[in-house]
Amino acid sequence: MSASERGGGAGLLQGKTAVITGAARGIGRECAVRFAREGADLALLDIAADLPGVGYPLGSHEQLDHTAKLCEREGAAVVTARTDVRDPAAVRAAVDAALDRFGTVDVLVNNAGIAAPSGSPVHEIEERDWALMLDVDLSGAWRTTKAVAPVMVARRSGSIVNVASTAGLVGYRDFAAYVAAKHGLVGLTRAAALDYAPHRVRVNALCPGSVRDDPVAEGRMLVEIARSLRLPAERHEEFFLRDQPMNALVEAADVAGAAVWLAGDDAARVTGAVLTVDAGFTVR
Repeated sequence: MSASERGGGAGLLQGKTAVITGAARGIGRECAVRFAREGADLALLDIAADLPGVGYPLGSHEQLDHTAKLCEREGAAVVTARTDVRDPAAVRAAVDAALDRFGTVDVLVNNAGIAAPSGSPVHEIEERDWALMLDVDLSGAWRTTKAVAPVMVARRSGSIVNVASTAGLVGYRDFAAYVAAKHGLVGLTRAAALDYAPHRVRVNALCPGSVRDDPVAEGRMLVEIARSLRLPAERHEEFFLRDQPMNALVEAADVAGAAVWLAGDDAARVTGAVLTVDAGFTVR
């Protein structure tokens, strides 16, 4: 049963279909489950495999399946696709599968991303590492937008949410490729918002700060950033907490809640916005 067929619900995304990339774990999983709870049906995309050049395990096929099961328990209809956002044909096939199942796409959440290879000053970054970071974190969002936007334009309705980072707003030492990719994603958001505004398709960016690695969501981004910074694993949260004006790390659920708002009708006139969810980090 699709979201539109379920009916009768009061969810903020009732009747909508969403495509979420990087959905196997972490922020992607939190967004998926929260979207399902709010009434959306879902196409969940993830590479679901490790990636050469990234020095930590990425989301697995089993984790993607688990995310799907959690969403189904909330009443959502779900399709999954093992999709490398560097591959235009794979992205197109995943979107086509979502359209075959649900008929349309109302929301796209571009969440797929990597935090490594990082940990080197600019002159020590290898060509392949620079290219890999931009290909996943920036060009990946462009490819999924390219695949989904025509559907939204034809319907004159839709919301695209790009999960950037505070690294899209400020610099971080030894993370030049990541910072460049996330700054680029903020720029892509603003340009796409202008491209699609006449068609009533909204494009916005979320910039999370230091997000705690919730074991339930199986996130591990923060610990990998800490590893790149050569911080002791057992004290890495303490290090990041020092820079938070609210004296608290961001939770993946905080980011998911903001994504729901941007995806839903309450944000009908919000486009080109860059929304920080960073416990005050960027206003210091």
